[in-house]
Amino acid sequence: MIEDIKKDAAARMAKSIEALVGEFGKIRTGRAHTSLLDHINVNYYGSEVPIKQVANVNVEDARMLVVVPWEQSMVQAIEKAIMTSDLGLNPASAGAVIRVPMPPLTEERRRDLVKVVRHEAEGARVAVRNIRRDANNVAKELLKEKEISEDEERRAQDAIQKLTDKYIAEVDKLLAGKEADLMEV
Repeated sequence: MIEDIKKDAAARMAKSIEALVGEFGKIRTGRAHTSLLDHINVNYYGSEVPIKQVANVNVEDARMLVVVPWEQSMVQAIEKAIMTSDLGLNPASAGAVIRVPMPPLTEERRRDLVKVVRHEAEGARVAVRNIRRDANNVAKELLKEKEISEDEERRAQDAIQKLTDKYIAEVDKLLAGKEADLMEV
């Protein structure tokens, strides 16, 4: 019974960490990485599809992404989608290849991004704490229904708190890494 509560809480907390990693991936550092363009959609014959479904995205060097569309006719649409995205990137096409240089980040922009990253991390911490609250409430309900003893409920709360501490530490570690990445010139 208590093991089920712990497993459920651990799985939900792990999903919160995955979501945080996904959000961190969208925040641009000075370095190029393919996941930077993941959330960009391209108009492909009347429907919006992710860029990965119409082109190959590769990293040429630390400051350059290369997008190779599978169809020559898609070059213009992909270029437009990258240009109009919120990333502030300026793609340049050379025939069937689109090169996307990563402009260096200004100090002010880096500080703004650090604030955004901290906000995302705080959101993840809140999510983990909410999961802890839910798990503790389930344990209290089981105690109320006399399915577990008070000692078992106490042990369950301690185990859930240890789990919470572990995942909050993971959030802090990810935050520290991303901040260092952003402030690196």
